[in-house]
Amino acid sequence: MAQDVGELLAAELKSRGWRFAAAESVTAGLVTSRAAQAPEASVWLLGGVIAYSSQVKERQLGVEPGPVINPDTAAQMARGVADLLQAEVAVATTGVGGPDPEEDQPAGTVWVGVYVDGRVSTHHLEISGNPADVCQGAVEQALQLVVDALRR
Repeated sequence: MAQDVGELLAAELKSRGWRFAAAESVTAGLVTSRAAQAPEASVWLLGGVIAYSSQVKERQLGVEPGPVINPDTAAQMARGVADLLQAEVAVATTGVGGPDPEEDQPAGTVWVGVYVDGRVSTHHLEISGNPADVCQGAVEQALQLVVDALRR
């Protein structure tokens, strides 16, 4: 049986003594909540910033003004929350939960930024379903992307 992504994340972070943070738009706190359910989260989870509005993205996370459903925003959010909370590892989610398109992007479009020890990568996801499905899919895939980055 496959190991739970929260358990994998916890093991990878604890083995390095690193701390984790999240910046969330489309997932609105679900990534941080999911991480908090993982083993010994109090050791490695610093917290998260729910940056649903562009104003919060810009003021708290240093995102440049303009459209926010793109790889640059995901990268800026990940780096911004890592800097803000002094985390070695961070993840960020921005996208369209649906049901309607936004910024000419279809529902289910999600960008994930992954920050690991000074380096940022971005990942494009297309998740089908209703808004709850999009959010839950984004949470699991975002955390798996962090685990994958830690294993490189």
